[in-house]
Amino acid sequence: MGQLDGKVAVVTGASEGIGFASALRFAQEGAYVYLTGRRKIELDEAVARIGAGRASGVPGDVTDLADLDRLFATVEADGRRIDVLYANVGGTPMAALADVTEDDYEYATRLNLRSALFTVQKALPLLNDNASVILTSSTTAGRGAAGVGLYAAAKAGVRSLARTWANELKERGIRVNALAPHVTDTSLVRGNTPPGMAPDEFVAMLAAGVPMGRVAVPAEQAAVALFLASDQSSFMTGSELHVDGGINQI
Repeated sequence: MGQLDGKVAVVTGASEGIGFASALRFAQEGAYVYLTGRRKIELDEAVARIGAGRASGVPGDVTDLADLDRLFATVEADGRRIDVLYANVGGTPMAALADVTEDDYEYATRLNLRSALFTVQKALPLLNDNASVILTSSTTAGRGAAGVGLYAAAKAGVRSLARTWANELKERGIRVNALAPHVTDTSLVRGNTPPGMAPDEFVAMLAAGVPMGRVAVPAEQAAVALFLASDQSSFMTGSELHVDGGINQI
């Protein structure tokens, strides 16, 4: 405990799933955490679960630049600067090449790539020297799975940005790394259950292809986010960590 004592963290997509689990873990390790998400009720519940005096919720959509401005203006108005920035938002539009529409393209790139770009750009004035920036990439980017080409391409772009920004920000000691989760048991994943299939059945189907024989739970992804946020990873930048049960490795 205490790996982030006295630090300030900002986590996007933090109302539930990996984002919430990471925000909770950061707070448990001593950080004050700003959470953001689109749904105020869920965001307020997330802040309450972390505990009074340890977190603040700033409702907003990271694809809306005005909402990002408001998020960082809130941090600044509180007299704080940022030591850990976790740009966690993402989503998986399902469409094969023959079926992709312009709307699909705009959705995938706006939610996964554009949001990461402008989240980090707008945080720059508040980032402390030696801060840690974490981007959520995806194992899908390196696998060529059918039907998720847009998502994979957008997340490959995120992974590329981690390398570029690590180079651009090295003079300030700011480290930029990517966390690449495979399927994790979240409400978002369960919400993608195909018609006629139960969510548990869907998760079991996804787990069948993982060498470890199961999907991750959010706390396992959060443990790696903590590693990247803390001094435990002090000699890592421009890297990508696969938290995937071995599916991209074996």
